[in-house]
Amino acid sequence: MHNLYGLDRNQLETLFIEQGLQAFRGRQLMKWVYHQGRTDFSAMTDLPASTRTWLTDNACLDLPTVNTHHRSKDGTLKWGLDLDDGNLIEMVLIPENERNTLCVSSQVGCVLDCSFCSTGKQGFSGNLSAATMVGQLVLANRELAKEGRAVTNVVLMGMGEPLLNFDAAVTATNIMKDDLAFGISKRRVTISTAGVVPAIIDLADVTDVALAISLHAPTDDLRDVLVPLNRKYPIKELLDACTHYVSHLGERRKLVMEYTLIKGVNDQLEHAEALARLLRNIRCKINLIPFNPYPGTQYECPRMADIRAFQTYLMNSGYATMLRTTRGDDINAACGQLVGRVQDRTRRQERYRVKNQVETIAIGSGRP
Repeated sequence: MHNLYGLDRNQLETLFIEQGLQAFRGRQLMKWVYHQGRTDFSAMTDLPASTRTWLTDNACLDLPTVNTHHRSKDGTLKWGLDLDDGNLIEMVLIPENERNTLCVSSQVGCVLDCSFCSTGKQGFSGNLSAATMVGQLVLANRELAKEGRAVTNVVLMGMGEPLLNFDAAVTATNIMKDDLAFGISKRRVTISTAGVVPAIIDLADVTDVALAISLHAPTDDLRDVLVPLNRKYPIKELLDACTHYVSHLGERRKLVMEYTLIKGVNDQLEHAEALARLLRNIRCKINLIPFNPYPGTQYECPRMADIRAFQTYLMNSGYATMLRTTRGDDINAACGQLVGRVQDRTRRQERYRVKNQVETIAIGSGRP
């Protein structure tokens, strides 16, 4: 059974050609699904009756099932979505004036285990299909349609590392950009990566979406601790791949460097100075993200004075530097707080649970 939410325009055209039909039937179907919002194949009256019958028997338009729906005091929305295999993923919608940004999950859990991120502590169960990624956008738009609004920006920045689910992530973003589907600008569809270098290089051959790099440290020694993937793909290799990617976007476009500020770890002026030197040859802007606490973490959010000093130094060094406002932290929807329900295949959940129990006992007994 083909879930058509997971097929981009080329794939749909191929599907119709394989049935002995003309490619333009795939384009017709996209308009019905995404422009008209129809899911009943029998209602797609400009398709031949035999084609509608074949679609009814062999295709579907299935969405994840909404399990939970929370609204933050600041208006941020978080959904928990049930999958057929018993896992649950989370997606987040951040409304701000005319901008509605959807944070889409690409995996169930995450294999990377960045030290400041709660998602990685849940372990990993598997990749999401392109249909499930697109389905998150469909569900968000249905909610926003009640208020006459729609998603304007999409970031693959939820649970998981999208470039370790390369084909599905590319297909999903193709659909998000397609004028016959959602028609979101390529500048407003972003793939965020912790630095899967070979995939960044390959990405330049297949898409021109925006790219965000989860950098978080200006040196390999520190990044090895915060982003363990750095031990495989150190900063120099990562920045070389970034240069390769941004070179094909056009002179006016930039990468986004994401930098989570953690108290006493990477938030001092010496780190800002090192970061400014590191990125001097990279066409980029910088997003600073104050650390968002979660249960069991030893990290803390820096003082606002240190955050502002960090930002000011980078701006004075010539970088466009945005400070991301924390949104949805009261419902655990802020950056780094998504957890879902992961049927962990790595036993990482168990290891962290035991570690936290041991630390709690030690604290209770007064032992260091």
